[in-house]
Amino acid sequence: MTQLLINDVIHYVEQNIPTFHEQRLHKLDSLKLSNVIKKKNPYLFKAKYVLTGDEIVRQVTDAYISSSEEGIFGDWLEGLAIFVNHKIFKTNGNCGQHSGHNTRHTNGPRHHFYRAYNI
Repeated sequence: MTQLLINDVIHYVEQNIPTFHEQRLHKLDSLKLSNVIKKKNPYLFKAKYVLTGDEIVRQVTDAYISSSEEGIFGDWLEGLAIFVNHKIFKTNGNCGQHSGHNTRHTNGPRHHFYRAYNI
């Protein structure tokens, strides 16, 4: 990877990592313990010898946060991969002699475009 591309990636990360953290905070702000606990099996806590409310709340929120962060970070990392792809091919998905087709993927309010190549 050239130094110029590395600098572009560093700049992209510096500009876009706040989005990841903002989405994490938004997810936590919208967390309702009553909604999360409804999805859990109370007998599982008994089997794991989790007896106090404090332990239950901690385990439920830790699992929720971990799961949410994986999804948010995966989306963020996908954006980074698309950015690097565009930088490498420098033609917005057109890779010279290779023919391919565009694919559109919708993820909530964002739309991602991919180029699949036939090499």
